Order: sequence, then structure tokens, then C-alpha cells
Amino acid sequence: MTVKVAINGYGTIGKRVADAVAEQDDMEIVGVVKTRPSFEARMALEKGFRLYAATKENIDDFKKSKIEVSGTLDDLLENADIVVDATPGDTGEEYKKLYEKHGVRAIWQGGEDHELTGFSFNSEANYSDAPGRQFARVVSCNTTGLVRVLYALDSAYGVRKARVTLMRRAADPGDIKTGPINALIPDPIKLPSHHGPDVNSILSDIDITTMAVKTSTTLMHLHALNIELKKKCSEDDVIALFGKRPRIRLVSSKDRIRSTAEAMELAKDMGRPRGDMWENVVWKDSIAINKGELYFFQAIHQESDVVPENVDAIRALLEIEKDGMRSIKKTNKAIGLATS
Repeated sequence: MTVKVAINGYGTIGKRVADAVAEQDDMEIVGVVKTRPSFEARMALEKGFRLYAATKENIDDFKKSKIEVSGTLDDLLENADIVVDATPGDTGEEYKKLYEKHGVRAIWQGGEDHELTGFSFNSEANYSDAPGRQFARVVSCNTTGLVRVLYALDSAYGVRKARVTLMRRAADPGDIKTGPINALIPDPIKLPSHHGPDVNSILSDIDITTMAVKTSTTLMHLHALNIELKKKCSEDDVIALFGKRPRIRLVSSKDRIRSTAEAMELAKDMGRPRGDMWENVVWKDSIAINKGELYFFQAIHQESDVVPENVDAIRALLEIEKDGMRSIKKTNKAIGLATS
């Protein structure tokens, strides 16, 4: 069975999801949507994707730029089983009405609120709750990274509480509108940041509080985690646990990976498309048990870690694969994600 996937919003996330979907043997891209002409629109055509304009009003702009479009989003939805919505946040309600009109399933990103779909998705934590749903939301890059480690720890040892400080990139590398900045900005100043409640949209029983700081970098986010577990374990136990997870990559400062810059250089040297790091980067030599509590650092690549989750969400909603771990393995193999 091959399902037809539409991508609404061919930008930072959308183009990456499109490439990942194109690598799957049970999915095909039937079209991608751009609002206005751009190099990304031209690249979509070069890759063989059919390009659609968001509305009829946008078509003339593409014609003036001599970029061929196959119609509008409305036209595309007539030929799709599911749409991955990677449009800017806060447009969800508008597009939801359109998807309902066409009777297609849809997946949004973490820029939208949980209430839009009533279901937030993570491949490992709640895949089995997704089959048959019309709508889902893949949580943000930071929340995805937090859920991956917290779900693993809670399943093995139980999480009594988690306290996390997020040092967030100020902008994506290609974003010239919001960066660079020469400052460290508490964001928000008043606790908590939205990331803790977002984790609870998937792991409802986790006691978590988060605070965030916007930093002068575009490369990755960095998390400092302090977790109190219900069962005792050793540092080696945690390293072994994380080493078995399908989307956690253990690195070491002994290999001269001491920063987010070097973590991204590793992804490039591995030959990753766009230098993407789809998995959490956890420094195994940062993993410490101190006074009975667990501490460690992890880095999250904001442009790419949600990409494999979107692929799994497609399988889950359309019930192509009922077993979440089989979908994870299939997705990982197809895109070249191997953590060992």
C-alpha cells in the first residue's frame, strides 16, 4: 500500500519531511505547496515534486517568476490521503477547515497548540493512540527531544520529577529576520516555559518544570536536565538505556565533541542531508548521579529532529503500520538514521 502525501509549507520543516517521505517505500509525495516564488520552490521542481500555490491569487506571482505550478492547495488536496502541514504557526484553524472540507487527514507541527487537534504525537510514547485519528500534532523540536529521554527513563525507572533549563537558539541558520542577537534573553522571564506543559500533552503523569533562555546561536538547542527517579540506577545503567533507544545518539567530549558546533560537524561528516541530526545528542560523559538525582546535557537540532516523527505519524494515522517500533525502524532505515 502506497499512500499519497501532500506537504503544505515547503520551508525549513516541510522540505525535510518531503525528502524523508520520498525515501519511504509505502509513501509518495503528490505535491508541495508554497505561498510565493523562492529558491525552495525551484528546488522542489528540480527534485521532481509537483508544486502548488497556496491560493489562486498566488499563481500569477509564480508565472511572473517562470515557475511552473500544477494548481492550488485545493487541487492538491483532491489527490491526497494525508497532508503534513508545515506552515507558520497560528494558521492551523484556517487550514483545518479546508482539510475537513476535503476529508483528508492532517498532521501539524509544534507551532500550533495541542487544542487544535486534541492529540499530540511522539513515535515512541504514544504511537498506539494515533491509528484512526483524522488529525494529530507532532510536538516541537524541544518537546520531541524531551519526550524521547523522559519516556525512556520513566519506562525503566519511573520519573518522580524533572527540572529542565533550555538554552535555545535565537533563529534558524537561514533566518535573517530574527537573528543574530547579541544577548542572552530569558524567554519567558516568568516560569514555566511552554515546554513542560507541552511534554504533559503526551506524558501526562510526568512532574516537569522548564525554563528557557534564548541564546546567540543558530545551530542547536542545549538542554540541562535534572531528574529525580523513582528507582535507583547507576550512571552506566542510564548510558546503556539511552544507547538502546532508536533516536538518541550518545557522544563524548573525549572524542572532541564538546559543543553544539562539533555535534553539527559530526552530522556533516556522517554525510547527513543538509547536515541534519535527527536524533537527540546526549553527552554520555555528562550523565551523572549526584545526591540520588540524575543530571545530563543533550543537544537538539531544531531543523530536523521532528522529521522522522512526522513520517511515523503518517503511518499511524493511516494505519499502515500498527506497531510503533516497526515504523520507527522502517523510517530510520529509509532515511539512513543509525545510532550505533
